[in-house]
Amino acid sequence: MRIAGVYSFNGGKETVEKHYPNLVTEVNDVIKAIDAPQHKTKKSTEKTMMGRMLYSPTSLNKAFKKAFDEKGDWQPIRVPCTYATTHYLEDYTNRVLKSGAFREMDFVKNNLGIEVQFGKYAFMVYNVCAKMTIFHKLGHINHGIEIVPVKAFADEMSSGVSYFEQFVWDLENRGVSNIDIPVMILGIDV
Repeated sequence: MRIAGVYSFNGGKETVEKHYPNLVTEVNDVIKAIDAPQHKTKKSTEKTMMGRMLYSPTSLNKAFKKAFDEKGDWQPIRVPCTYATTHYLEDYTNRVLKSGAFREMDFVKNNLGIEVQFGKYAFMVYNVCAKMTIFHKLGHINHGIEIVPVKAFADEMSSGVSYFEQFVWDLENRGVSNIDIPVMILGIDV
């Protein structure tokens, strides 16, 4: 695979390249190591592309995990979520809340967090505008990289997979908040 586009959210490209030049090289190597045709394994059952072979997000995610594992020291970080019940209304029957819920960042090394996203656009925005901010506030990361497909690549996946161009548009029209951390967005293609 290859990097087809780079977007600097809140100065992310400049900041990440300055503070993590060796890790940026590792990320580039990981992307180049993914042999995309091996992951075109999903036979579509959608009406608009019935029987067409598509790239499998699940298979691609496994390939990224394997490639990051081979680089060494890239670890997922999982934090438990304890949900408050103090906000329930008085007339609500308080049920015991057993969630076992957690939030997880795909890969973290030296306080650089990475998310690989082949899902709906809401997950991309959530990763950068909520999850990375939370993991920063909890002291796990200082900066982030989000790896997403460009439109040409997303068109070779199931319908509904978002893409770099749409994501950049959303971020540019949202703007930057004072709680956002610097994130480099990488648009990838085969």
